[in-house]
Amino acid sequence: MPHAETAGVEATPRTRLRWWTELPLILLVYACYSAGRLLARGDVSSAVDHGLAILDIEKALHLNAEHPLNRLFTREPWIGVPADFWYASLHYLVTPVLLVWLFRSRTVHYRAARTWLMTSTFIGLIGFTLLPTCPPRLLAESYGFVDTMAQYSSYGWWGGEASAPRGMGGMTNQYAAMPSLHVGWALWCGVMLWRYGGTRLTKVAAVAYPLITTIVVMGTANHYFLDAAAGAAVMGVGLLLAPYVLRTADRVRARFGAEVAPVATASRDAVATGATGSGDTVPVGSGGSVPVGSGDASSSIVSGGCQTSAGERIPRQRESRVATGAEPSASPQDAGDGAPAPAR
Repeated sequence: MPHAETAGVEATPRTRLRWWTELPLILLVYACYSAGRLLARGDVSSAVDHGLAILDIEKALHLNAEHPLNRLFTREPWIGVPADFWYASLHYLVTPVLLVWLFRSRTVHYRAARTWLMTSTFIGLIGFTLLPTCPPRLLAESYGFVDTMAQYSSYGWWGGEASAPRGMGGMTNQYAAMPSLHVGWALWCGVMLWRYGGTRLTKVAAVAYPLITTIVVMGTANHYFLDAAAGAAVMGVGLLLAPYVLRTADRVRARFGAEVAPVATASRDAVATGATGSGDTVPVGSGGSVPVGSGDASSSIVSGGCQTSAGERIPRQRESRVATGAEPSASPQDAGDGAPAPAR
């Protein structure tokens, strides 16, 4: 294969992706993500117990980043308000924008990146279901946490119940804190920017975005440190499983294509031979026959709609082995006055 063609193959994904098939798939996964958070509400008392257990583990490990950050965000509105906007907005904006950018500019890598993100998201939904967890902001006041999104709700569109738009807090699961997919998705975005950004600014953003998101989710009292760590771990597991998911999808696609292929091949053969159901045939090789449309089977088919009488040739015409069943003649007489070569 010429070098240019080889380069073209390498630069093109095996399966050509279309936005009108990708967009419904992305929306379906996001709908499952939102629905999973709603369905996995769990028992409130169990969620509180899980949250307190996480605090106990962090205390044993001497981890206590949530309290100082939350006090800082509560005391300084110039930090707390932007942090609330960060938490309520970027999670739903940056990730889709990067997906579109990968689809348009890094097509070869898009399918693997999208599969990694989706696989990790479904693992996170399993965590929401099996381990409903109360975030720090919903614990009793005695634990020392302040819900900054409730404190600064007058600055944004969110209400006091969650990061959802005001009045829609009841439509989200506030006990889906473990793992933190805010941190998980931010980590995915950082990896994509680092690998495919190509500029110094994108490298800086690749490090800053997941790091700041981790600080924000703790400072706003929406997640514990271990929630953030679990979000990163979920992305790691999703990265390991993504190749298996891709291979499974390819096998399913190949099996489906193998079932459709015989029908398509039969249709192409019927068109190529001109079969119309009339039952007419012409001889092929030694005793075989090929169906043709209506007409005299003794006629030699030159082209569609054009026929010659038996034994007649158009000068300089090449004989087809399929149409005549005869070996091509290399006799000099064939190149002369156009008379057919003597029969063997």
